Amino acid sequence: MNQDQKHTEKSGNKTRLITANQQQWLDWIVRLQSLAQAGLHYGRDRFDLERYTEIRDIAARMMAAQADLPLARIRELFCNEEGYQTPKLDTRAAIFEDGKILLVRESSGKWTLPGGWCDVDQSIASNTIKEAKEEAGLDVEVERVIAIDDWRRHNKINNPYGIIKIFSLCRALGGSFQPNIETIETHYFARRELPENIAEEKTSREQIDRCFDAAADPSWQTRIE
Repeated sequence: MNQDQKHTEKSGNKTRLITANQQQWLDWIVRLQSLAQAGLHYGRDRFDLERYTEIRDIAARMMAAQADLPLARIRELFCNEEGYQTPKLDTRAAIFEDGKILLVRESSGKWTLPGGWCDVDQSIASNTIKEAKEEAGLDVEVERVIAIDDWRRHNKINNPYGIIKIFSLCRALGGSFQPNIETIETHYFARRELPENIAEEKTSREQIDRCFDAAADPSWQTRIE
């Protein structure tokens, strides 16, 4: 991919294009912030701690400028976390019926696999089950992990932190959908009938296609990045 190639990015309620060169800058900023965070965690000298704090603040200002987000919001994400920084976990449930995959439609109008951030008191499986119930109204059983993805390779969106996405093949046990504050509709889609307005920043078409492949292959091996 050359530096002139562009990706669709979402910032706030706006969708914008960023170049691969800009994405590289975002990656550097996230790395700079993580090094500052590690220094604050392991450092003991007060002068070093002051420098690490300043570096973290500079990284936050750089991210705010690059991501077109308010500095206060970036500082909330960048500067409130304590300890050694690790990626955030996002779980997604792939639920099939008669060869079709379940997608939920968010209040934004976009479609995605049911899922979200892994809560601090949840495991990967329990969070997948919880999100499927909250967003799709379904009780599910997690059967196997389809993939563990690095979001930067699949979901192009400005984030001041790393994200690991875990996709799990699930079996529906029952339940029914009710519109809620997060999702307004659910629908099962055949592979060739996927909607145009997919929330690619959360689940890309490539990732949904992989879920179809995994569901059709009993010997599927978990893809780990």
